[in-house]
Amino acid sequence: MSRAADPFGTCVYCKRRILWIRTRAGRSMPVDPELISYRVPEGRKGAEKIVTPKGEVICADRTDSRQAEGVGYISHFATCGKR
Repeated sequence: MSRAADPFGTCVYCKRRILWIRTRAGRSMPVDPELISYRVPEGRKGAEKIVTPKGEVICADRTDSRQAEGVGYISHFATCGKR
């Protein structure tokens, strides 16, 4: 089964479940599979790098769904405890 057919996998370092997102540059990026709500602050200097479902990487802040501009994922590179 191809990655496109099953976008989920397991991190080889920490063994947590990951989701593969194709970035706008055409590369596959591992992300944590939980969707988070985000808002881009003025000045576009958010605290976290968030990967949108369309593969765009943006700097934004987590927020609750009522104030959100969109949803996305946190890169697994930022959360893997074994890397």
